[in-house]
Amino acid sequence: MLSLPTSAIGFRPEFLDFRRGIRVGNLEESERITRILKLGLEARYGQGFVTERWGRGVFWHWIAFLPRANREAKPLSSHVSFGCSKFFISVDTEDKIFQCGLQVERGYVKAPRAFRSCKLRTDWDWHRLMKGLRTGSAIERELRRLIVREGFSLYAGSWETENAQFSRKNFPGVARVRRLLAAAPKNHWAGFQLYFPMTEEEVRGSTGVDLVESMLAVFHEVTPLMNLTMQIKI
Repeated sequence: MLSLPTSAIGFRPEFLDFRRGIRVGNLEESERITRILKLGLEARYGQGFVTERWGRGVFWHWIAFLPRANREAKPLSSHVSFGCSKFFISVDTEDKIFQCGLQVERGYVKAPRAFRSCKLRTDWDWHRLMKGLRTGSAIERELRRLIVREGFSLYAGSWETENAQFSRKNFPGVARVRRLLAAAPKNHWAGFQLYFPMTEEEVRGSTGVDLVESMLAVFHEVTPLMNLTMQIKI
């Protein structure tokens, strides 16, 4: 669902730059993917979303959107977004893949002194994800639907080391995924990303409106899984 008429959407495929990231600077409001997706999500779900990002300047590498109500529901972590499940988009400039989907972060179990605010707390959505990674669970059914049937990819583990990348060709089941996540080094940031991958060729062959509609469609597809990890449902 688009909250703006397609004629008012100025986003273009070249704003997904596979060498520099997602272009957000030096653009008109109608061209900014942050504004377009936030409006689309708020219209669909009837509630406010918080925008987060990694990067600076004109190009960002990662942008995320999370329901404000879920963050506000957290008794210990309502002042930060680390503990919240979130929709995300990212350009992997190494593998030349555009990623769009769901992310759940673990943060640090043993946080460096300078990153105490990033330490895993008991109210983070991570705990519901880990608890749900069981054979026969609703989370398993959603993962099998999205990965095996719909062609999503999964990244599970530390952002720095011991990561694992899965697709329908090598999805090992939820027990192995859970073990990988549990084994991520406690002094590393770790997480779970379920995303639909698009190559540079596929992006370049699309219109800007097609890409926006695809991103919102992917967010809609992962919403049932997202709801299984959050304190509130959308």
